[in-house]
Amino acid sequence: MGRKFFVGGNWKCNGTTEQVKNIVSTLNGGGVPSQDVVEVVISPPFVFLPLVKDLLRPDFHVAAQNCWVKKGGAFTGEVSAEMLVNLCIPWVIIGHSERRLILKESNEFVGDKVAYALSQGLKVIACIGETLEQREAGSTTEVVAAQTKAIAAKVSNWADVVLAYEPVWAIGTGKVATPAQAQEVHSELRKWLQANVSPEVAASTRIIYGGSVTAANCKELAAQPDVDGFLVGGASLKPEFIDIIKSAEVKKNA
Repeated sequence: MGRKFFVGGNWKCNGTTEQVKNIVSTLNGGGVPSQDVVEVVISPPFVFLPLVKDLLRPDFHVAAQNCWVKKGGAFTGEVSAEMLVNLCIPWVIIGHSERRLILKESNEFVGDKVAYALSQGLKVIACIGETLEQREAGSTTEVVAAQTKAIAAKVSNWADVVLAYEPVWAIGTGKVATPAQAQEVHSELRKWLQANVSPEVAASTRIIYGGSVTAANCKELAAQPDVDGFLVGGASLKPEFIDIIKSAEVKKNA
């Protein structure tokens, strides 16, 4: 069985109640491929999770943008995996580059967070990716392998993990990895999983691309054999997100 196409929408720190209702209304009215073809997960800010979950069409799911590394307690400002489970939130994004770079989350810390979220029954979109300096230094493969290794060291069951490759230099910059660049890194990641985890995990784990994905470039990216979907930032707040979801048809017809 092939890997089901996956499209995530990461709203980041954006939105008001009215804006959220408008975005969800657009999503609910969009004609997209069936759940057999594409899995769609929407990730609003924490404060809007219950609202989006209540209003969103049933074939789309929701994700939190982060969660704490252990059980709740005296951790001001944090949200625990247990709280997300209590709210019936099935997914969480962990290790996004903004948290790695701005909040200094290390590879090991991200690995611990992924493992804890999984242990509580959450599904995880685990983010990896290199900076422009690292790419220009020729260390892309080394960087993403180290980030993936820190996750693999703590995770034994990959069934509920989606790996999101997000080159930092292409996030919110308007720059985008060419389809060939994206395919090259995804292929190397799959080879790493095959050699260091198992051939089964390598074959079944979805590796999605994030980094200025738009309606204009999504079909060409989706056509790459090792690109299993997208984690979309800014475009997920716009009507064109529906067109990005529809790019799953490229894989279905391949």
